[in-house]
Amino acid sequence: QVQLVESGGGLVQAGGSLRLSCVGSGRVFSIYAMGWYRQAPGEQRELVARITRDDTTTYADSVKGRFTISRDSTKDTMTAYLQMNSLKPEDTAVYQCNVVVYGGTDYWGQGTQVTVSS
Repeated sequence: QVQLVESGGGLVQAGGSLRLSCVGSGRVFSIYAMGWYRQAPGEQRELVARITRDDTTTYADSVKGRFTISRDSTKDTMTAYLQMNSLKPEDTAVYQCNVVVYGGTDYWGQGTQVTVSS
């Protein structure tokens, strides 16, 4: 089992920045990738960014050049950060942390609201 705790959402004006954090604990040695998904009202959930254990990153086209995902690890935790710059109103959504462990099981955070005002 992996437990996830997210933080860092909020309200920001267009052009501003936010940083999301997702701390994973428990069986962190089993984590293959950590990432962030988002879902806006009436829209499907979409992958925003993902980072694997070997630091390979993937980004949605809509956030490339504006968002950066990174991670760090301790003996007992693995944390993923999503630095979001040049935010746009269309980035408004609930952002959820996702972890994939070896074997393919997904774990999800509780979600954090990001609202970008124009």
